[in-house]
Amino acid sequence: MCGIVGVISKAPVNQLIYDALLLLQHRGQDAAGIVTMAGTQCFMHKARGMVKDVFRTRNMRALPGSVGLGQVRYPTAGNAFNEEEAQPFYVNAPYGIVLVHNGNLTNAHALKKELFDVDRRHINTGSDTEVLINILAHEMELAGRDVPLTPQLVFRAVKAVHRRIRGSYAVVALIAGYGLLAFRDPYGIRPLVVGEADLPASEGGGREVMVASETVALEGTGHKVLRDVAPGEAIFIDLEGTIHAEQCAQAPTLNPCMFEYVYLARPDSVIDGISVYQARLNLGETLAQRVINTMPPSEIDVVIPIPESSRPSAMQVAQKIGKPYREGFVKNRYVGRTFIMPGQSVRKKSVRQKLNAIVQEFKGRNVLLVDDSIVRGTTSKEIVQMAREAGARKVYMASAAPPVRYPNVYGIDMPTREELIAHGRSVEQIREYIGADALIYQDVDAMKRVVKQLNPKIQGFEASCFDGVYITGDVSAADFEAIEQQRTEARQDDEEGSQRSRLTLQSRDEP
Repeated sequence: MCGIVGVISKAPVNQLIYDALLLLQHRGQDAAGIVTMAGTQCFMHKARGMVKDVFRTRNMRALPGSVGLGQVRYPTAGNAFNEEEAQPFYVNAPYGIVLVHNGNLTNAHALKKELFDVDRRHINTGSDTEVLINILAHEMELAGRDVPLTPQLVFRAVKAVHRRIRGSYAVVALIAGYGLLAFRDPYGIRPLVVGEADLPASEGGGREVMVASETVALEGTGHKVLRDVAPGEAIFIDLEGTIHAEQCAQAPTLNPCMFEYVYLARPDSVIDGISVYQARLNLGETLAQRVINTMPPSEIDVVIPIPESSRPSAMQVAQKIGKPYREGFVKNRYVGRTFIMPGQSVRKKSVRQKLNAIVQEFKGRNVLLVDDSIVRGTTSKEIVQMAREAGARKVYMASAAPPVRYPNVYGIDMPTREELIAHGRSVEQIREYIGADALIYQDVDAMKRVVKQLNPKIQGFEASCFDGVYITGDVSAADFEAIEQQRTEARQDDEEGSQRSRLTLQSRDEP
């Protein structure tokens, strides 16, 4: 999971991209990067850290131009401690292409070998984004050789990219001197939206076009949301702000990632026609019914959410079972989201720094804690213990999502089966591990049904972490083990704080 944004304007875009990345910061906290273009010259700054820490005044001044893109990174492949793997990535031929990517390529290992043996391109990092930009560059070179570059030639290249790569990918790429390209995988797993704004005369007038991972980045920067980029579709925005679009995949289907609605996206975003907030309210409705079927509501004194993502679901649970909703935990907003922190040791350490219990809401009560999901179980175990230490008589736990039993290979950090508390364990075993008096999970089919009813045009969902169905159909046992091994090694590097020295071809400012 990462956050990406791209802009074509008549005014300087450095501040605009910075503001958009702040709105997408929840999608990645490991690294951030911005590239801008003035004429045909590109300017880049990227580094590890949060947006506000990566970009200082001197960095912003060094990013001129009215075209640009940016990304906040959350690593699922490669090394979180290697600054060269921060995005954007750049290749100087053909044309000069800069690219940011949200998702994960499931056939990156095979493509890397193919690039070296057949395409004669060298990959220098463990990032699948570097693989993707080189695939795109190679296909752009074939499509545009000896002829002027047109949107049709760009779309021809994207069609070839779709034929070669597998997995999930939402991509924004800048083609120096020509414009901005954005495209989405044929299953529409990762989100991508496009919007526009009319610039005031004081800023040069004209049309400004933005593409981003979530609608909140558009609305928060004064842009009108036009639509989602369709699965398999590519849009090319020329330097005048004209949008060219073409479907570039055969038989595309819309199967957005269910975890976007459960946890990843901001509640004020709309993804593929579905309000994330309303989706979470609906999940609360069905979870409440599961609670009622499991235990008498009379045994519950109060419903308390685990902030932040679970609040809408918890409110609906409380309303339906007729019990008061209370805020029992205060969140330290200056500690990052534990789920997307690299390294289990960092994650364990941060839980009590992140949350503090309000004793009066727990003391002497039977409390129902509602969380958006239970992934590794370490956070849930700590929170249950915190509730008991605050004086709770009994602690029940409810998850607005079903058990996370399977790893995710499409860009969410659920890499190894051994780390998933629900893999190979019964609900009773999970309950014992986290120390709760009762544990209630969402039902898989009910989850899909209540979210799908918000947009009947959706064919299905990528919900592999819940149901074990990998919709791209290309994840073999060998591929699965290779992905797990790669991420296990990367996580070990992270926990040891190692920094491998690599030859870097990426232009970046020294810190």
